[in-house]
Amino acid sequence: MQMSFYFSDRAVLLFDFWSVHSPTGMALSVLLVLLLALLYEAVKMGKAVLLRRVLLALPLSLGQEPLLEPQEGGTGPAQGRWFRYHVGQTLFHVLQVVLGYVVMLAVMSYNAWIFLGAIAGSTLGYFVAYPLLGRG
Repeated sequence: MQMSFYFSDRAVLLFDFWSVHSPTGMALSVLLVLLLALLYEAVKMGKAVLLRRVLLALPLSLGQEPLLEPQEGGTGPAQGRWFRYHVGQTLFHVLQVVLGYVVMLAVMSYNAWIFLGAIAGSTLGYFVAYPLLGRG
């Protein structure tokens, strides 16, 4: 296995069946890694938007200080809403971790084209998703 970055149209990415042997295959693989990195950034921003909504929505419905954690013994509608938001945050987090590791492991193939695809996808994803944070 190559242990320094190299430019080639041949690589094995993540699994043996994802073996690239042609320029077309490499272009499609770079595009897929780019899309995964873009999705990673979108999920990261989605997680931030959901957290912002939780911090804005719950205090209004309770008429109290911002609710960062559920109150002990609470079983009302706010408690159920907090739990749903927490489950949503957890699912976003798991998806973010999985996507992050997949992109990282693809980059660890040391193929420079794959690395550039990951960087381009992350850049494009941040550029597209960041303005959505202000709208959340």
